[in-house]
Amino acid sequence: MAKEQRKKRVAPHVIQEERLKYLTDERRIKAVTVLFSDLEGRLHMLDYDKKFLVKSFDNLTFDGSSIRGFTAQRESDLRLGIDWSAFYWAPADIFGAGKVLVFGEVIDKNGQTYSADIRGVLKKFSQEMYDEHGYTLNAANEIEGFLFEGVDAERLYHENGSFQYVNKGGYYHSLPGDPLREFIDTTAEVQRAMGFENEKDHPEVAPSQFEINYSYGEVVAAADQIQLYKLICRQVATQMGMTASFLPKPVVGVNGSGMHTNISITKNGKNLFWDPKGEEKISKLAWQFTDRILTHGNDLCLLLNASVNAYRRLDPHFEAPNQIKASAVDRGSMIRIPIGNEKSARVEVRSVGPDANPYMVMHSIFKTGLNGETAKIKNLRQAERYLPDNVYTAIEDFRKAEWTTKLLGADVKARYADLKQASADRCPRLLGTIVKTPEVQFHHDVYNQLLWNQF
Repeated sequence: MAKEQRKKRVAPHVIQEERLKYLTDERRIKAVTVLFSDLEGRLHMLDYDKKFLVKSFDNLTFDGSSIRGFTAQRESDLRLGIDWSAFYWAPADIFGAGKVLVFGEVIDKNGQTYSADIRGVLKKFSQEMYDEHGYTLNAANEIEGFLFEGVDAERLYHENGSFQYVNKGGYYHSLPGDPLREFIDTTAEVQRAMGFENEKDHPEVAPSQFEINYSYGEVVAAADQIQLYKLICRQVATQMGMTASFLPKPVVGVNGSGMHTNISITKNGKNLFWDPKGEEKISKLAWQFTDRILTHGNDLCLLLNASVNAYRRLDPHFEAPNQIKASAVDRGSMIRIPIGNEKSARVEVRSVGPDANPYMVMHSIFKTGLNGETAKIKNLRQAERYLPDNVYTAIEDFRKAEWTTKLLGADVKARYADLKQASADRCPRLLGTIVKTPEVQFHHDVYNQLLWNQF
């Protein structure tokens, strides 16, 4: 019911009234976990006593200066609003008894969407496209990850120097009952319990690698589900004494992990990317969208591949999508045009890393695809152009691009670039042939104050 309300864009005040009544009446619920994401995409969680939240939901504040990429210390107070439509019931055996989850909206002191809360920025853009054009922006993500031995394997990498596989099978191959299969089965069951519409799950090509797929959703809900997917994976793995890792290339010599992002736009229930008579059976709008992404491929690279480690994945020897072109068949292309029909026609942006901020990914892809420029490059869709092979080039491209300023605003753009520069400066300039400890230690997903200050 909650998911349907969100799809149908039921008025926020109606949903708020229903949720507050539910929380008041439901005695089994003791606490509400409010989730929000920082500029780099790390998920933060605040637990509120239910009775307190019901009384004070419109006056929740927190210290923004403690969140990387948010306010400076001198202007630290930020407010949390509640997006009551993004409300999830959490299985007690995974998240603890008596809890529900809800996504928050970061609000600045003037009562506006906080500029560095990219979820809020994305939500605003999505609503504008619906109001102005009747567009519903849809996305589905294929998120790969690795399962490694031991709890906190990433945070202990600087001590251990390597990751240990839990399974050495391969694509689609994992015996029933082995640790990887048990992890996948448990995670998939939690997703079902939380309203994900699962499609298929399986071990991936590399040892101990997994992918658990679910159906598409409206763009903000889709990005929320990416955050929940990673949270669920990490929680299940921890309970099994293991680590779910979304580093793009944690082990050299085997395939890395991607987050292929499938995009479409509907209007009045009709898929605007479908055209049975169009090239590759997609519409003129879909090709215009694709051309704009290709035009800005280098500009966006740092947003879609947000870490030092991500540039190990953009290696052509391992099915890497590092060519700035579009193809129906070549999986080395940044954009693929999958086989589709009236319902499933879409474009697939393949170059995205699983550690990127999902709201940033969605915002940059959709806003670029709809509002970006189209380069006058001969044979744009098949030109010999490549994504950066290191984070330094990606940072340089990002900083000098006029489009990224339009996309994020000068202030947020500078903050994001500075965060990425700080991580890069702690790592060797040349990637080399082995994963270096700083790539993991100073990775934004792994970040904690203790590790960061060991420099």
